[in-house]
Amino acid sequence: MNIQISLKDGVPIYRQIVNQVKYMVASGQLTSGMEVPPIRVLAEQLLVTPNTVVKAYRELETEGVVYKRRGAGTFISENGSPLKAAEQKRILTERADTLLTEAQQMGYSLDDITTLLNERAAVLGKAKNKSAKEHG
Repeated sequence: MNIQISLKDGVPIYRQIVNQVKYMVASGQLTSGMEVPPIRVLAEQLLVTPNTVVKAYRELETEGVVYKRRGAGTFISENGSPLKAAEQKRILTERADTLLTEAQQMGYSLDDITTLLNERAAVLGKAKNKSAKEHG
């Protein structure tokens, strides 16, 4: 499970974990029955406190995205992601609006933003490929 935490975007860390797990379920990267990392393991990977991961997992469980099996771990539920295509688009639209507003205030053009997004996509793609090679 490859979660990227940003301390700069103003979204609480537990919420970033929740959102990214939901996105991974919605996109099929995490499927029903798959085990998510134990709390301590994910906390160490993300360099956050275990309480942050506990809060994220609790919220995911409340929303029906994951379930706990006593003594066995936490797993992706059969229900899959509660995110429908319209909800996914709404979330991404909100994020895009924020990015565009901030970029405009800083004097960036749409071409500048597009170039930046392409650069970041390339960097994240390399990180994802590297992670897949290390784990595969």
